[in-house]
Amino acid sequence: MSQPYGRAGKFPWVNLVLFVATCISTTLVGTLLMSAFHHTMGDDLFIDVLEILKNPTLMVSGLPFSISIMAILLAHEMGHYLTCVYYGIDATLPYFIPAPTFVGTMGAFIKIRSPFQHRAALLNVGVAGPIAGFMMAIPTLILGLAYSRFAVINPADVWITFGEPVIFRIFAYLMGKTPPDGMDLALHPIGMAAWFGFLLTTLNLLPAAQLDGGHMLYALSPALHKRVSQMLLIALIPLGILYWNGWLLWVVVLLILRLRHPMTMDDAIPLERLHFGLAWFGLAIFILCFMPSPISIN
Repeated sequence: MSQPYGRAGKFPWVNLVLFVATCISTTLVGTLLMSAFHHTMGDDLFIDVLEILKNPTLMVSGLPFSISIMAILLAHEMGHYLTCVYYGIDATLPYFIPAPTFVGTMGAFIKIRSPFQHRAALLNVGVAGPIAGFMMAIPTLILGLAYSRFAVINPADVWITFGEPVIFRIFAYLMGKTPPDGMDLALHPIGMAAWFGFLLTTLNLLPAAQLDGGHMLYALSPALHKRVSQMLLIALIPLGILYWNGWLLWVVVLLILRLRHPMTMDDAIPLERLHFGLAWFGLAIFILCFMPSPISIN
């Protein structure tokens, strides 16, 4: 028997409120990003935010960014959720996380409340989210690059440099958006939404604990899961020291999540050839999206 809104037929008010709050926070950030892209506001962030709050109609300009990033997040989480529905796994609707970050959110998640029946279900649920989010981020990137422009580099300015994953470089080259010497690419906010989608995909596909990549790894080889998780934890430390301090935060996150993975209801059921193909596709997405240093300040 189906339930109309989730467990016990309750309307998902928390999910809805968080979704609306994240739409607002990403629209606010999108407005700031758009004003920076078009140089329509000053350099004082606090004053700019007050100006937007005094005149909320300005937030219309932030909608393209908000719609883009929310579509990527929604695609990722619905990939997980709908696959859970397919296998009859009890899962919540997505919880979005509004936050005062440079993109207005810390992502989204679903909560899975029942065990996975077998490793095939585990792998499919784990990989479905990254694939769906990645496929949504590609057209977003194309649109964002189309609106992006070249800007002259001023050595006196302080620049926040965003890493360029392989997938970004490929499309920038194909679209003639590789900047010449002495110039940089001023990325349109829609392109920034795609960039965040790639970063989110990378983090979720880390092969450890109960991240999406950890689900895939356990499904492929339960015996290797803990060992690879430990190796990744060690590898993130020099990455965090040499490239991006954020990797050190993820060391803490993984320690909190713990590195072990619960068994499925029947680990003995083998995977089929299709599942290995999906795992290779997931690995390819991870390689295309990975950035050793996502953010740096020059």
